[in-house]
Amino acid sequence: MGCTRFLTLLLLLFMLVSCAEFIVYPSNEVNLLDSKASQGELGWISYPPHGWEEISGVDEHYTPIRTFQVCNVMEYSQNNWLRTNWIPRSSAQKIYVELKFTLRDCNSIPLVLGTCKETFNLHYLETDEDQGSKFREHQFSKIDTIAADESFTQMDLGDRILKLNTEVREVGPVTKKGFYLAFQDVGACVALVSVRVYFKKCPFTVRNLASFPDTVPMDTQSLVEVRGSCVNNSKEEDPPKMYCSTEGEWLVPIGKCLCNIGYEDRGVTCQACRPGFYKASSGNMKCSKCPPHSYTHKEGAVHCICDKNYFRADGDPVSMACTRPPSAPRNVISVINETSVILDWSWPEDTGGRKDLIFKVVCKRCLAGSKQCEPCRGAVRFLPRASGLLNTTVTVADLLAHTNYTFEIEAENGVSSLAPAMRQHASVTITTNQAAPSQVTIIRKDRTSRNSISLSWLEPERPNGIILDYEVKYYEKQEQETSYTILRCKGTNVTLNGLKPDTRYLLQIRARTAAGYGSSSRKFEFETSPDSFSISSENSQVVLIAIASAVAIILLTVVLYIVISRCCGYSKSKHPDKKRLHFGNGHLRLPGIRTYVDPHTYEDPSQAVHEFAKELDASCIAIDKVVGAGEFGEVCSGRLKLPSKKEICVAIKTLKAGYTETQRRDFLSEASIMGQFDHPNIIRLEGVVTRSKPVMIVTEYMENGSLDSFLRKHDAQFTVIQLVGMLRGIASGMKYLSDMGYVHRDLAARNILVNSNLVCKVSDFGLSRVLEDDPEAAYTTRGGKIPIRWTAPEAIAYRKFTSASDVWSYGIVLWEVLSYGERPYWEMSNQDVIKAVDEGYRLPPPMDCPAPLYQLMLDCWQKDRNNRPKFEQIVSILDKLIRNPGSLKITASTASRPVNQLQTSTDITSFSTVGHWLESARTLPCKEAFSGVSYSSCDTLPKTSAEDFKKVGVTFVGPQKKIVSSIKALETHSKNSPVPV
Repeated sequence: MGCTRFLTLLLLLFMLVSCAEFIVYPSNEVNLLDSKASQGELGWISYPPHGWEEISGVDEHYTPIRTFQVCNVMEYSQNNWLRTNWIPRSSAQKIYVELKFTLRDCNSIPLVLGTCKETFNLHYLETDEDQGSKFREHQFSKIDTIAADESFTQMDLGDRILKLNTEVREVGPVTKKGFYLAFQDVGACVALVSVRVYFKKCPFTVRNLASFPDTVPMDTQSLVEVRGSCVNNSKEEDPPKMYCSTEGEWLVPIGKCLCNIGYEDRGVTCQACRPGFYKASSGNMKCSKCPPHSYTHKEGAVHCICDKNYFRADGDPVSMACTRPPSAPRNVISVINETSVILDWSWPEDTGGRKDLIFKVVCKRCLAGSKQCEPCRGAVRFLPRASGLLNTTVTVADLLAHTNYTFEIEAENGVSSLAPAMRQHASVTITTNQAAPSQVTIIRKDRTSRNSISLSWLEPERPNGIILDYEVKYYEKQEQETSYTILRCKGTNVTLNGLKPDTRYLLQIRARTAAGYGSSSRKFEFETSPDSFSISSENSQVVLIAIASAVAIILLTVVLYIVISRCCGYSKSKHPDKKRLHFGNGHLRLPGIRTYVDPHTYEDPSQAVHEFAKELDASCIAIDKVVGAGEFGEVCSGRLKLPSKKEICVAIKTLKAGYTETQRRDFLSEASIMGQFDHPNIIRLEGVVTRSKPVMIVTEYMENGSLDSFLRKHDAQFTVIQLVGMLRGIASGMKYLSDMGYVHRDLAARNILVNSNLVCKVSDFGLSRVLEDDPEAAYTTRGGKIPIRWTAPEAIAYRKFTSASDVWSYGIVLWEVLSYGERPYWEMSNQDVIKAVDEGYRLPPPMDCPAPLYQLMLDCWQKDRNNRPKFEQIVSILDKLIRNPGSLKITASTASRPVNQLQTSTDITSFSTVGHWLESARTLPCKEAFSGVSYSSCDTLPKTSAEDFKKVGVTFVGPQKKIVSSIKALETHSKNSPVPV
């Protein structure tokens, strides 16, 4: 009893001094039992009765609580059980038990007679119904042994420093309707402050305007797919779905709902547009304010009504302001020229608020001395036209002479037809003058001789009065009108005499009336005869007929000869195996030859996607988890199960909601590129999802991720042959791309993916472009960022990319692989890298790098791109190294480095002492790094720490390694040299 009273006092004291923080349980936890919530007796069964004891107390908020304690440490062989009431499991499959308790250190209890323990056991029993007070110890299954992280002593009690232990255990899956919990004491001094039993669920939520109900995760799988329901006044765009995890968290929202027309997105609901606002299309945009000259007085409007005398044309969007017809044109001016008139006017003062303004001119002929007018008839011409005029001027020609005309000029816009009563026009009345005759159009040659030509012509179609005479102007063609002759005649024929034989002449004719000369005819060409005889027009026709007959006879003879030759076997043999060229979508395809087609050349980008990529059904794709985020959306891992095929693991790129058409085109362009490739070292495209949301690109799953991070994670864990095998795969993939006429532009270890078999595959075609047929051709970029550390000098300087620039990048990848993912050029800035490479600097060989591989790097980094190897040659070199692994045992030394890659341009073996080497180093670009350095021993410099290097200004890891390796080489050379170091 003394121990019990002590424990009771201790418990009450703990309640008074414990932290007063108010506990708020997570929203995704559902309590099945919380002993602190019951202010009355809990009624749990204690067996035997003198074991666990239920006591009352208050918590930090002075709220009554019920707790249990046991402290029979003065007696041997304790086996005290405490069983809860029957707990219905509700919909839970996995339950969690949270225990809060205190436990006393056995060493702090004096005169312990029994066996003191510092643990107790937790058990459970599943049943379909409440068994009342029946208790059978053997029916319970043990969950775990509970130990305290913090136990208290008598000293803790005196200092009022007590810590509450909290332990959580999982139980499940539970399948029966309910269960009991039981606590077994085997000889401890413990107080059970509270017991909470709960399970986790994904709580009700609204996401993308779709409501998702409370969902209890299944214990048998990692994710539960839940279909959402669109909130009121919305509809599905794509079926909304989310995944409920075992931790009660919602993951990977897919699909969404859109607010109906007249309703706007207010976060979790769709609310009707207020009066004065409208929404004409479904979507999650906000309601728009009514445009000018329109209104609405009701909620949920889909468009606004135009004010009085304002209108909206059929083709006008509802977002456009209501407009009205324009006012009349102003300041009409007429300029009369005989029987034509030029009309000019100013724009209306009021255009009605529209920009689609056009003009129409109506011509009316008015009788002399009368106000009656009638529409113009006959051959009146409007230049450029009578209606649909965009400019404020028009020419009216071919009017009658000495006649009164009225012209009405009206401005029109898109709503003029809707308000005929509001249409206005301006008018002007003119009287035409006498008109000159029209042009002579037909001239005939009647007779030619060595020195003369006889001509005749028809009278102008519109003489506009009595023709007084004709003017005939002619000159030799070769004189180009520098010297000409003019004849005048009364009739419609003339003979030109005094001409040169066998000479070409140009001739023009114009008629004259009282109103003056008309316009000249077009230029007619005639030629005098070379001989003395002359040919009439009738005879010339006979000659032409004879010539035509002769030509026909010759052609018939040739045709008969060809037919006879073919029949007699003299024709060339046919070639049935000759291949035809096919043209599709504007691109030339050669049979049997795979050529890359740039998807950007398609007018419709979706056509390229459907031509090169397979469309997948979204129901065949199961998303397991989100593994990252890309430029356009989330990147997930999942599974693809196509009909009659084995399920495979895939990587899934999703296009985030709310994308623009440009983003969708850019997102799918990579699929259009990948879909054209079929090679074991190029990432394989499984297909795309474009006909449902979200839009997805599905590729094969590469278990080991990007090559750079994979190498850093497994530093120095591979053999050289394994690394060469990886490099060979990359080179093989790049050879395939190069053979297709394709340049990558962003070849780097970060863009190489590695699968579980260490197969490397080229990926990330976001910067790729197609090459022309010319091997020297290059793609010129339009600006933007380029990866400086991986890019060839000519590509940086001139932004020109070729397969040769990809070879340079491959050399950097080779260096990355041999250095296990080290950053090229270390911490040097991009500008320093550009300058150093331009001056001839090249990366040094990585540690223990085989000499042939470093030589291949240097070959890839030739400044003249024509001297760099082709990918076909690189594959061949690597194949030879794999077949002859002994050649890889020779490592690249400092002597094999480029002459300017460290801070020296002289072979280190030329120095006899470290002092001489340092003296030389002080004269080089890094001489400031060695100012004040007095190292003179080969034993001293290699042991120099990174901190020592930093003190003298050498902060980059790369140069530090180079200096040490150079000194080691000098040390080796010095030992073998007769000159003392």
